[in-house]
Amino acid sequence: MLEVSQVRIAREDWALDYDFQLERGAILTLQGRSGAGKTTLLMLLAGFETPDRGDIRWQGRSLLPLAVAQRPVSMLFQDHNLFEHVSVWRNLGLGMGRQRTAAWEQALRDGAEALGIETLLARMPATLSGGQRQRVALLRTLLRPEPLVLLDEPFAELDPQTHALAGQWVRDTARAAGKTVLLVTHHAQDVALGDRNQVLGD
Repeated sequence: MLEVSQVRIAREDWALDYDFQLERGAILTLQGRSGAGKTTLLMLLAGFETPDRGDIRWQGRSLLPLAVAQRPVSMLFQDHNLFEHVSVWRNLGLGMGRQRTAAWEQALRDGAEALGIETLLARMPATLSGGQRQRVALLRTLLRPEPLVLLDEPFAELDPQTHALAGQWVRDTARAAGKTVLLVTHHAQDVALGDRNQVLGD
């Protein structure tokens, strides 16, 4: 279970408060106006921001003492965060180490086909469109071993048909792997992907 307990982060001109629980294996969609704290929540969970008070616990253990690399978190950033000097295939495998098994490679190929990027694996990121880069980053994020997945506007650059296919793939893949997902979106149709929806800033 993910427990976000009486968390507050404040700056000179704003303050954000969070308090909720999410069962392991559930998908939570997050909506809200610009500045409501959607991305900030993901950054707190990943360790890129530090709360002024409160606690964030995963499976009963506080995440606050843990560095970013130690947290059980895989995050998709809005800027995709691909490494430009290596191929798509190498981007997908970075950091996997011994977990890069035959089963993982098959899951990667299946996911690439489902997302329509199977012909792009040998390409360099600089040659890809924004939507293609987004799908590569989405595939990499979901296939990592971490159980907690944070997706910040994962479908923002996709056309409606690809958006629908990618959304269903995210849901199916997360379900099959038992991932817990927080998905920030401004698209109303994405609410159907989640077990719960939370509107921040209301």
